Amino acid sequence: MKGFAERDGAAVATLDDDERLVIARIVADVGLLLGGEDFGAERHSSLPHREDLAEALAFLDALADSPAEPDDPALLRLLPNAAPEDREVAEEFRRLTQDDLRASKLARLRRIWDELSADGAEWVVPAAEVMATAAALTDVRLVLASRLGLERDEDAEALHEEISRATAALEQASPAEVGIDPERLWLGMVYDALTWLQESLVSLTLGGTR
Repeated sequence: MKGFAERDGAAVATLDDDERLVIARIVADVGLLLGGEDFGAERHSSLPHREDLAEALAFLDALADSPAEPDDPALLRLLPNAAPEDREVAEEFRRLTQDDLRASKLARLRRIWDELSADGAEWVVPAAEVMATAAALTDVRLVLASRLGLERDEDAEALHEEISRATAALEQASPAEVGIDPERLWLGMVYDALTWLQESLVSLTLGGTR
């Protein structure tokens, strides 16, 4: 994976087939969590990927089964309460705005899905779509953070250190032998990668657009 860099007025990242598959699959599952469609996951069925990657992706099926209700912690991060201390006000605000907010978020996720479904290794984001793409990546990271139990910046830093220690330990032994949760490790690595990718995107200045 190569982070976003400016080229001809657009932001361009390079991802291999596995990386595109992982991000596209997670984007689709976040779309499902928001009550949308799966964006046609079969379109990526022909992508070559290892059996271990397919197994690692299997746990994401649980996202599709998550209840599309405000009491789902991940969904609450995407559709937060406007007035946490006043339930009546919060419910009325949600009633008036939630459909539009969902539609906006789903449209951004759909755009990423379409871009990752295009042929080729490059992910090209026009200048006009940089902020919308960054916002969609934030939504994806919020869901992953919820599944990982990340509440504060310190939690994310601790996760990064945990991944570093686990990666080093796995050079000498299996996950079971060192007491590592492979699912958490893999999901944490995806979270770190998306964080880095998003930072490379928002750091660019394309025609005065940030």
